[in-house]
Amino acid sequence: MERIFREDAYAPTCAATVVSVDERGIQLDRTVFYPTGGGQPGDRGTLTTTDGTTVPIVNAIKGDGPDGVLHVPAEDAPPISADTRVTAEIDWKRRHRLMRMHTCMHLLSAILPYPVTGGQVGDEKGRLDFDIPEADLDKEQITAELNRLIEEDHPVSSEWITDEELDARPDLVKTMAVKPPRGSGRVRLIRIEGQDLQPCGGTHVRRTGEIGRVLADRIQSKGKQNRRVSLSFV
Repeated sequence: MERIFREDAYAPTCAATVVSVDERGIQLDRTVFYPTGGGQPGDRGTLTTTDGTTVPIVNAIKGDGPDGVLHVPAEDAPPISADTRVTAEIDWKRRHRLMRMHTCMHLLSAILPYPVTGGQVGDEKGRLDFDIPEADLDKEQITAELNRLIEEDHPVSSEWITDEELDARPDLVKTMAVKPPRGSGRVRLIRIEGQDLQPCGGTHVRRTGEIGRVLADRIQSKGKQNRRVSLSFV
């Protein structure tokens, strides 16, 4: 399956053909829908057939194989069959907010260079959990540092390394619970120029300035060492 979002996160729509349909969802031969994974929710949107029938898609999840994506239709969606030609279109406004927040999460992990024990990307809020023993984190300081890096408008790009190259550089992996997406023999890295480099299969903006101003609005203790830092758009 061709995952268009992997090379072009800004593509809101594409032409595709239905490959199969089962109780899990609809598989296409190519898609712009990002499937739930790595803390980022799956995309929502529509599949529209050539006769104008619209199938609402309420979620996208990982399907069979390393590149499989299943499009989950709404319960009351009209039926669709294999070999149907469709236009796949995501809810772009929601996706773009997720891209902005996901990129901001990478900046947060650069500001707080501790192992990441969990996280969640939302279209209004996001959070990362850090393994920080006896840490006294300052919300105002984190907010100021994040917005400084955002305003500096650093370029954001992707590149690929082999599984073997990643094994030789374990320092690139910041997450303790979530493993980098593997299975195809190579791993995608997201680089924020001069600030951060780590494996990630999610969608991101092209420059940090696109994120907009954010606020570190909550810091919570989640156990003896875990500290949760929550962010929101201003």
